Amino acid sequence: MLDDNDYDMRVRATLAHIEQAIETRAPDIDFETEGEILTLEFPDGSHIVINKQRPLKQIWLAARAGGFHYDYNADADHWVRNGGHELLADLEVFASQQLKKPVRLR
Repeated sequence: MLDDNDYDMRVRATLAHIEQAIETRAPDIDFETEGEILTLEFPDGSHIVINKQRPLKQIWLAARAGGFHYDYNADADHWVRNGGHELLADLEVFASQQLKKPVRLR
């Protein structure tokens, strides 16, 4: 399991990557970071919310598709949920569904 410092570092890096990818590859999506919460806003008014869950050392994502919890997998160097679904891959799918066109973040 990650220690607190490693967890914080990895989450910050992941959220920064998402922000940068949205800014450069998906300009139709607005985003705002407040504290430990990253909110993506789509032209239709829908949202995707990504936030830290420090007590569980997880990242949580809420989208129209549902709510998902991701644990850090050190072997794969990714945040993954049950079934091996990777955070950024899921986010691309969910953002593409809500934007109604392909979104690439990796």
